[in-house]
Amino acid sequence: MSQASHDALSAAFAALADPTRRAILARLALGESPVGELVKPFPISAPAISRHLRVLEKARLIERKVDAQWRICKLHPPGLRLAVDWLAPYRAFWDDSLDRLVEVLEQNDNPTALAPGRPRRSPGTGPQAPAPSPGSNRISRAPRARPIPPNRRRKPS
Repeated sequence: MSQASHDALSAAFAALADPTRRAILARLALGESPVGELVKPFPISAPAISRHLRVLEKARLIERKVDAQWRICKLHPPGLRLAVDWLAPYRAFWDDSLDRLVEVLEQNDNPTALAPGRPRRSPGTGPQAPAPSPGSNRISRAPRARPIPPNRRRKPS
């Protein structure tokens, strides 16, 4: 990976690290939007949203264009593609891991798929707690905390 693409990738992930910017991207995934519309769902000021948009634009995750008095934002697919391409090998890893997990779970759901020599149990026949001794009705409790010495107690205000 070249230095320029590494820096672009770092900028993309730095921009994606903020939940507000991720929410803005999620909104723009529905379609382009004027900046004024992007501000509405957030409990922060318009200048703060503008700063978030500037970070997203520098990371090349969005594009902004001017249409008369409107500032329109939309996703910039090539910037997003860089992050997706970098994550692709890891997605393959997780897909393989989850496929193996599904196989194991399906084997455990099928009682005939147990390993050879492994004893079969009927439901409800697992290990049981020892029976209480006769006449013991006592509930087990955690040990009591030691009292605070008088010279260490807080004085009431």
